[in-house]
Amino acid sequence: MLGLLGRKLGMTQLFDADGAMVPVTVLEVGPCTVVQCKGAGAEGYDGLQLGFGSTKPKRISKPQRGHFTKRGLGLFRYLGEFRTEHGGEFGVGDVLCVAGFEKGEKVNVRGVSKGRGFQGVVKRWGKHGGPASHGSDFHRRPGSIGMRTWPARIFKNTRLPGHMGCTAVTVRNLEVVEVRPDENVLLVKGAIPGPRNGFVVVTPAAGGLESRPNLKRAKAGAKEAKPPSEPGVKETKGDKQAEQTKE
Repeated sequence: MLGLLGRKLGMTQLFDADGAMVPVTVLEVGPCTVVQCKGAGAEGYDGLQLGFGSTKPKRISKPQRGHFTKRGLGLFRYLGEFRTEHGGEFGVGDVLCVAGFEKGEKVNVRGVSKGRGFQGVVKRWGKHGGPASHGSDFHRRPGSIGMRTWPARIFKNTRLPGHMGCTAVTVRNLEVVEVRPDENVLLVKGAIPGPRNGFVVVTPAAGGLESRPNLKRAKAGAKEAKPPSEPGVKETKGDKQAEQTKE
């Protein structure tokens, strides 16, 4: 499964076989239509372009309408691309559904977080602020952010007030609790970013550390571990001196 486009319907809860409550997010995933098959010869890479969700002609641009009508397809609200080496197995107009996912599988879900406008450092970064009474003039302010003599400037990435939210966020390794192909619904354990009806992209999660050799690579220049000594046997200074004299 390459990945599918969808939208977030909301959150609810289920109960497992042991009676424990499991919070889940309900996602409407697919059906997604193959709009374009990209190849290494023309585009320089292999991939598939998928469309999801119908829309009105006035809500998309004229070049987009031509992109769809030239292939004899309907008008889609969302487009997304997935790179794959198996693009030749698909054709324009093929439909991909949620049945490609399995219960217990791990997936990554990417969405756009809720926009919260201009916020201060307390809400945006979780700072504590100052005293709330006794004549204090330091309540929810950021406090000192720089020095006078050196470096006489504000460091980059200093946590200050500003725009909060409305950014792409990916939640990884969410467990698929249930798949309902008849309703195009996927239930994943936990929460994902975005409001109700927000656009999401669902892709299979990568494997564990065993499938990521770059994470298992040892540090450069690390010393080899010494073999453990036999239990109950201790080296004495006399033994070390005897070994040195033999050498």
